[in-house]
Amino acid sequence: MLPATALEPSVQEHLRLEAFEGKFDVKDFVGAISEKLIAQSKADSGPFDPKPFIRTFEAAVDKLIAVRKDVQAKTEQMEKSVRVAERDYSKKMAELNRGFEAVGQSFSAMETKMNEVGRTAIRIGEQMESVHQQRQRAQAAYDLIDFYGQFAKDDTTRIDALKKEGKEGRRKVAVLLRRLATVAKEVDLPNSDKTRENIDRYCEKFEKDMLHLFDRAYRRGDPKMMHHCAQTLLDFNGGTSCVQVYVNQHDFFINRVAESTAIDTQLWSSLPDPDAPPPATESGLRDLFGEIRTTVGQEAQIVQAVFPNPAYVMQVFLQRVFAQSIQHYLEQLVARTTSMPDLAFLRILQLVHQQTSVLVEDLKAYELPSVIPRSPIDANEFDRTVKGMPASAASNTATAATISTMLETAMEELFVPYTEGQRYLEKESRSLSELYANYLAKFTRYHERTGAKGKSSVFGRMVDQLSAAAATTSTSGTSTTSAQAAAALMRFGGLGASTDRTLEKAGEDPIREEDGLLSVEVAEKMLKWHAEAIGRCVELSPSNDVPKHTFALLRVLSAAIANSYIETALETTQARLDAADSKSEPSMQPLAVLREVDLICHLWQRYVTMALLPLASSSVTVRREMVVFNNQTVSRIEGAANQAMQKLTDAIINWLSAQLAKQKRTDFKPRNDDLSFARVNTEPCVACCDMLEKVRDAAKANLSGKNLEVFLTEVGVAFHGLLLDHLKKFPVSATGGLMFAKDLKSYQDTIDTFSIPSLHERFEFIRQLGNVFLVKPDILKSYITQGYLGRIDANLLRPYLAQRSDWGQAEKGFNDAADGSGAQDADGKGMRDRFGMGRLSMIMKDLEPLREQISMPSMPMHGMSNLAGNIASSLANARSSRFSGAGN
Repeated sequence: MLPATALEPSVQEHLRLEAFEGKFDVKDFVGAISEKLIAQSKADSGPFDPKPFIRTFEAAVDKLIAVRKDVQAKTEQMEKSVRVAERDYSKKMAELNRGFEAVGQSFSAMETKMNEVGRTAIRIGEQMESVHQQRQRAQAAYDLIDFYGQFAKDDTTRIDALKKEGKEGRRKVAVLLRRLATVAKEVDLPNSDKTRENIDRYCEKFEKDMLHLFDRAYRRGDPKMMHHCAQTLLDFNGGTSCVQVYVNQHDFFINRVAESTAIDTQLWSSLPDPDAPPPATESGLRDLFGEIRTTVGQEAQIVQAVFPNPAYVMQVFLQRVFAQSIQHYLEQLVARTTSMPDLAFLRILQLVHQQTSVLVEDLKAYELPSVIPRSPIDANEFDRTVKGMPASAASNTATAATISTMLETAMEELFVPYTEGQRYLEKESRSLSELYANYLAKFTRYHERTGAKGKSSVFGRMVDQLSAAAATTSTSGTSTTSAQAAAALMRFGGLGASTDRTLEKAGEDPIREEDGLLSVEVAEKMLKWHAEAIGRCVELSPSNDVPKHTFALLRVLSAAIANSYIETALETTQARLDAADSKSEPSMQPLAVLREVDLICHLWQRYVTMALLPLASSSVTVRREMVVFNNQTVSRIEGAANQAMQKLTDAIINWLSAQLAKQKRTDFKPRNDDLSFARVNTEPCVACCDMLEKVRDAAKANLSGKNLEVFLTEVGVAFHGLLLDHLKKFPVSATGGLMFAKDLKSYQDTIDTFSIPSLHERFEFIRQLGNVFLVKPDILKSYITQGYLGRIDANLLRPYLAQRSDWGQAEKGFNDAADGSGAQDADGKGMRDRFGMGRLSMIMKDLEPLREQISMPSMPMHGMSNLAGNIASSLANARSSRFSGAGN
């Protein structure tokens, strides 16, 4: 084996310690060592010789072992050095910690000593301050006594000299004079009155000189001198006089003395028109508020630069703006409405209120820090003088009201003359009442002059109630809101004492039929006017009074739309039904009236629920009263509608009964068969069918839901009862039975168009009953045991069978059948007891499921939910009683 020194230099480079200090890769290391050996092996043409490789690798391994030993030796030596260094480091750190602790203790002791020295210094300072204050009080007292003595001698040389020392001298004089004036009021010595007069006279002269100096600086545009004068007068007497001079001489108030002569013709022409939209702006008001915004924006900067109390000055300036400029223009606008209806006044008031609210919100942006200026006579000034309180401290001891609060107060005071107490509400109520009365004047005159109403009618009672309400006064002696509304309705509606005068006047428009008709469009317009009034009420009324005022306006609306409009129409309808000739065909016009009543009430109650009741949510008591009042009003309308519906039903039934009474005894027992067969139906049948068709068409056109069903059912059931009685009165021959069947078939076909299942069953029974006059005598016994007739006791059918012309022949067989039927029933009661009735008109109980199915219909509107139900109930009750009577 060759020694390590025989290694190639390139191999020895890879075996040095430095070669292993970075990133080491075994493959690269072995490749680098054997690189030349591989090249030589490739160059040798003989077989592969491993000996050079073995020698080289053995030498490399020996070298690596030697390097490892050197590294281990160095590592052990360095570990020993590190342990020694660690021990030295620990000792030094322990020593440093002890040193730091000693330093901390020294600093703590030093801090304690410094605190003691500080407390001592504070006590010395307080004592020095106390001595200084005593010295100041003594000096102030000395100066006051000295100057007081000079004023007692009427000698002002020294104070005049002090005043001539410039700005600082004038400020000292201001403080001295303020204190002297206070002391003079407290001193009670001989000749003190003369001294007080001298001091007051000099104070007045000093104030005039400072105001004159301020005025000159204002005209020259010298803000520094203006600020000096304002500060001096603030120290002297609060600076109020200076502020007044500044505000009074402002160009804004001087230039706006002349009244604005521009008039917006279009606005003022549409103002009293309730159908025109309320105005959104007025040209003069818009120009005035625009100028106010510009002026206040400029003045805010000037005031802050000139006055030491800018917020107070801004308040005085803005108060003057509201009290002089805005109030003056508002009075001009209101004065123009004196010859117009109240609506013009109310709209102008709302317009100004809206625009002023926007202006106030804009002016709130100029909020400034504020102090209360010094009062010229302060009861505590002498105490402050003796105690030596600085003048500036006295002027900053309290915070004045903010500009925002002042603006809100100024705006409220601006409208107090028009909204105080009940003034606004009375105006609003009177305006609405006049609008409604004028709008319903023709309607009222039409219904007043129909001539079918007496003093005992609802219309007459309404007139009496309005007359009594118009004469009502409040405890203060003034007319109440309700009284004014009633008086307006009496005056504009032509009611009261004038009711009995000659109905036709010269110059009045002729009465037309359409003037007395109800219309949803009229109600919509009335609600639109009322909604505008409610909007004004919410804006102009205090928030606490909104529920109460809303209730008052609801009463006005109810008096117009319920009493003067709906109930008047219903009363006229009832009066016409009462006065109508029972022999003439009844008019279906009441159904159209009821339809309009239903639509108007739905619209009205929806408005009340969505617009008025939420405004009273803040007052539970008022809201409850509104609900009770509204429900009572609607109940009264329901009662009137029920009565009108019932009277119309009675009129229809009476007319049908009258037509049936015209039936001739020979109609169903004709002599000339050719003429009998030439007629399709008898005249009473044609008249009744025509009437029933008119009732059907009118009902379907004007009623819906349960109201329609119950009304048609009432008419159909009552007519069924009339027919049951009618069939027992007329003899029927064999040929007349055909005519009789035609009539009954016409009745049935007409009633079937009502689309009421229970009526179909009733009139199918009538048709089958009519067929007993067509069947032969030998099959009569079997026929009456089939269909609907089979459910009826044969003895109950005897009155109808007796009208057959051949009844004398068929009676024996019928008696045998009846005896057989009685023998089959052990207790002898038969079908009569099974049905529990003795009249044929009541045997339809099991054919009348509708009687049990009728329920109270509901409507979507609050307050109108029982209208259909009440009508249905009243009709059902009347139907039952009439039907029972018909059977007798």
